[in-house]
Amino acid sequence: PQVNFSVNGREYHLDYYLTDGIYPKWANFIQSIPIPQGSKAVLFAQRQEAVRKDVERAFGVLQARFAIVKNFALCWDKVKIGKIMRACNILHNMIVEDERDEYTQYDISDFQQGEGSGSSHVDPTYSTDISTNIANQMGVRTRIHDRQAHQQLKCDLVEHIWLKFGSDCGNRNSHCRFPFK
Repeated sequence: PQVNFSVNGREYHLDYYLTDGIYPKWANFIQSIPIPQGSKAVLFAQRQEAVRKDVERAFGVLQARFAIVKNFALCWDKVKIGKIMRACNILHNMIVEDERDEYTQYDISDFQQGEGSGSSHVDPTYSTDISTNIANQMGVRTRIHDRQAHQQLKCDLVEHIWLKFGSDCGNRNSHCRFPFK
C-alpha cells in the first residue's frame, strides 16, 4: 500500500516489513544485522529481531486459533484477506479480554508509542483497484528492488532506534558508518 512516513528526517513512500536474512535486500524488506559491529548496530539488531519475533508469535497464535488464517490465501483478493485478518484480530482480542481475570489491572500507557522523531501515515484513500498494466507493475518493481533505498532506510532506522532507545547503551556515534551487505 501507499504509505508516507519519515525516519531520521527523511521521507519514505513505501511500506516495509521486518524480515529475516532469507529475504532479498529490497527497499521494503528490512533484515537484522547478522554480525553487528558497534553499539548502534547491536541495539538495532536486538530491537528488529525482538519485534519480528513478536509479530511471528502473534501470527502463530491467530493461526492456531482460527483455521481460516492457516489456509492458502493467494487466490483471494487483498480486501477480503484484510477483512479476515481484522476480524480474527478483533475476535482474538475479545476472547483474551473475556478470559482475563477481571481484577487484573494494567497501565495502557506501557503499550502506547510516544511521539518520537519518526512519524507515519497510511493513506486511507489508497485503493487496490488500480488498473494493473505492465508499465505500472514495472515502476513498482523498480522502486521495490532499489538496493540504495534499502540501505538508506536501514541506516535511518538504525539511527532512529539509537536516538530513541540508545541512551543506556554508552558510546553515542553521530552517524551511520557501516555498509549493509
